[in-house]
Amino acid sequence: MPERDRVGIVLVCRSRALAQATLDECIGLLPGADPAPVAAVGSTPTGVVAAARAVDQGVGVAVLCDLPETARVVLALLDRAEELALPFPIRFCDAPLVEGAAPALATATAGGDLAAVAEAAEEAYRVRKTPPHHPPHLLGN
Repeated sequence: MPERDRVGIVLVCRSRALAQATLDECIGLLPGADPAPVAAVGSTPTGVVAAARAVDQGVGVAVLCDLPETARVVLALLDRAEELALPFPIRFCDAPLVEGAAPALATATAGGDLAAVAEAAEEAYRVRKTPPHHPPHLLGN
């Protein structure tokens, strides 16, 4: 058990194997660190609820998803958070799963609060893969 409570993270993917591979890769990017609690699950409602409860250390849970249909499952569960006894606070991160998971886990591992973890994940949408004004590379032209 870590010395302090940290934000938990749930990675939800239509393919549980892809969620697990993402989790494994993220942990590999933190060599020697004691990672924040993180779970990888498929998109079944019972799996998402169980994972959120499992990673909860009392300071919040961030949830990242892969596809819009998976996000709809999670958002429907969050609408019923009290009824389902989900951890509080719990936050859906509007972020790409793979690109958002690594900074979210690094931030949570470092002790960031729920807002910081969500911001780290959501920042992934603003990070470009190519520099601005970089011409596109088109084959056959």
